[in-house]
Amino acid sequence: MEQEFELIAKTFMGLEPVLAKELTQLGANNVQIGRRMVSFTGDKEMMYRANFSLHTAIRVIKPIKHFKAQSADDVYEEVKKIDWSQYLDLKKSFAVDSVVFSDEFRHSKFVSYKVKDAIVDQFREKTGQRPNISVANPDIRLNMHIAEDRCTLSLDSSGESLHRRGYRQESVEAPLNEVLAAGMILMTGWHGETDFIDPMCGSGTLLVEAALIARNMAPGVFRKEYAFEKWPDFDAELFDRIYNDDSQEREFTHHIYGYDVDMASVNKARLNVRAAGLTKDITVEQADFKDFKQPSDKAIMVTNPPYGERISTPDLLGTYRMIGETLKHQFKGNDAWVLSYREECFDQIGLKPSIKIPVYNGSLECEFRKYQMFEGKLSDFRGAGNILKTEEEKKAMSEKHRFKENREFKKRLEEVEDNEEGDIRTFKFHKFDRDSRGSRDRDRRSFGRDRREFDDRGGRDERRGDRYDRRSGRDFKGNRDKRDFNKKGRRYDD
Repeated sequence: MEQEFELIAKTFMGLEPVLAKELTQLGANNVQIGRRMVSFTGDKEMMYRANFSLHTAIRVIKPIKHFKAQSADDVYEEVKKIDWSQYLDLKKSFAVDSVVFSDEFRHSKFVSYKVKDAIVDQFREKTGQRPNISVANPDIRLNMHIAEDRCTLSLDSSGESLHRRGYRQESVEAPLNEVLAAGMILMTGWHGETDFIDPMCGSGTLLVEAALIARNMAPGVFRKEYAFEKWPDFDAELFDRIYNDDSQEREFTHHIYGYDVDMASVNKARLNVRAAGLTKDITVEQADFKDFKQPSDKAIMVTNPPYGERISTPDLLGTYRMIGETLKHQFKGNDAWVLSYREECFDQIGLKPSIKIPVYNGSLECEFRKYQMFEGKLSDFRGAGNILKTEEEKKAMSEKHRFKENREFKKRLEEVEDNEEGDIRTFKFHKFDRDSRGSRDRDRRSFGRDRREFDDRGGRDERRGDRYDRRSGRDFKGNRDKRDFNKKGRRYDD
């Protein structure tokens, strides 16, 4: 049995308990919640699975040395003691990212330079040559974290942030981060037991993340690559086995509905749903939330209305009044969850939330509130044996104390470190073009790696049924394999 080692999964503030639960269910050992992170232990297979399967992790790092340092020279000397030939060779490039919370070390880039110098100097002394630095696309990514004098140097096993799943083809302004969207859904306790509705769906992030959770699909199935694939000890056979194992996936017998008043957003959401191969599970239509009607089947609603930050509306407070009225009259007997930023917006909803969970949307300290809609009086509702808060929800509420120290509801987060990866004001949209997803009889790994970027015109050959042959580098037209994703009912719509 392979020896276990220390690992850290990073996430957004407020999602740590959700991530810890995911890791426990994945089989990780020694799971411990920290600030914007969860530490755990596992072997190489666990590290691969964590990257591939976690819905609420931003990245997974592997600490290789803990030490104390009082100066930049101390950092240099400690880093130079590591045998870097275990992780690097002259043919590989590397990059160093540093996060610093210390009075002694005030500049993270300076720390990164000292780490880089120590590695380069060791290679020069031993071989007379040095490995290259590549900020954009390094073979090996290193992460240095300093809290006062405590230093941790880690290998970044993920590479590009794990919130970049790979299915997002188009985006609206200020899109909801995929990791936050998945965390919100998991906080509700929903795993596909009812219909799911987002009446203000934008580009459809909540819809796709809900379908992945309902089907228990690993979010990594769309991704092109991970940083650990370039490590010297990478086990391709092990990772291919993990990638192609769909034994934990399940059928989803309900349906997911998305609506938006903006037709451009509807089209973008449809494109993203199609890119994820989930059109069988998700329907997206143009509709105004004020025209919403009571669903005939049991449903849960999760939505992220405009905050008035980057996305606004002519009557922001009126929009929230409309949300409250619609929920009150057209969503009886169901639960609705709303993420927002402004207290005055929540006030306009005019309904008493049964739970309020603080979370960060990028650097905005928001709240995720549950509204349990029922007919009649609260005393009658409770008298019938119903409860407003489950034990798990009460536990989630208890986490709120972490946000209350020096807290103002509208105050921005000053330490943007990891949260900036999901900040609605700093989001950098990456486009992915993908060849058609192959049959499940083929290696699932192929469609994850054979993504092609959009051409300069933004067109998609896939709409015409064209595919891209990665080996020959040529486009060709052909009829799509009818077996494609029929096993789970997921296929493209031409």
